[in-house]
Amino acid sequence: MKMNYEDLGRRIRQIRRESNMTQEQLAEKLSISASFMGHIERGTRVPSLETLVMICNELDVTPDFLLSASLHTFKRAMPAGLNYEERARLSELLHLAQETVLNWGDDGAPPDTVPPET
Repeated sequence: MKMNYEDLGRRIRQIRRESNMTQEQLAEKLSISASFMGHIERGTRVPSLETLVMICNELDVTPDFLLSASLHTFKRAMPAGLNYEERARLSELLHLAQETVLNWGDDGAPPDTVPPET
């Protein structure tokens, strides 16, 4: 499957506008030119992975939202009807749950708990 850079740019533009930010303001925060930002939003230039992560952080959006048109559909996809903010929150919740499980103690105690005194 090919990357859909036009959709990526449309989503960036949508979130940027909802954040009441101009291309110039976002470009300045990302330390890129306004011209390059315009190309990214039109899908005519490809942001580096580092730039994509900075865009996600600056716009407070998850990469899966920006890249959703290019991702395969999995059997366990996000529930239908969620807006980008709900998807981002659900994604963060799932990430935190995964971290908690990975950090679960060998003694069966959840992380950040004090073991009982013996």
